Amino acid sequence: MNIKTQAAVVAAKTGIDARRVENTLLLLQEGATIPFISRYRKERTGGLDEVKIAEISNIGEKVAELDARKKKVISTIEEAGKLTAELRRRIEESWDSVEIEDIYLPYRPRRRTKAQIARENGLEPLAVMIMAGREDPRAAARKFTGGKVKSVEEALSGASDIIAEKVCEDGRARNAMRSAFRRGALIRS
Repeated sequence: MNIKTQAAVVAAKTGIDARRVENTLLLLQEGATIPFISRYRKERTGGLDEVKIAEISNIGEKVAELDARKKKVISTIEEAGKLTAELRRRIEESWDSVEIEDIYLPYRPRRRTKAQIARENGLEPLAVMIMAGREDPRAAARKFTGGKVKSVEEALSGASDIIAEKVCEDGRARNAMRSAFRRGALIRS
């Protein structure tokens, strides 16, 4: 990541002029300490105090870490052969770690889950039917029994695992849950 991009992101997050942020980040990269910059480099920072310089330093480090994470996410999705131009654009334009992780979630390599086992047993069409809500789940599940799936309860359980995984990986559903918790969550201790 170049210094201008990093400075622009930090400036947007802090509300400090991008030129002042860039000069501060350059001084920090050169090894200058926060007290030194605030006392002896006022002409380069526009008179920023130690608090503002520390804020720039902290956010600058987080932005650099996020940039490295974005590159790792892009390379992992690319190695899996699932990277599209739209997906790359969404990741590159985002500077929110939660959003990047939400985008990455469906492509993240994972171990074998209950939902994966249910898919291997052929229960994904049942999960789709249940999510569509047009058919009685028990009646639909009867069509999927036999072979690897022994009972209606086992078919419904497998379909539930698939549905739970799909909902968990859906960015809109995750954001809706976050919003609901922000608005109405009550924490007790």
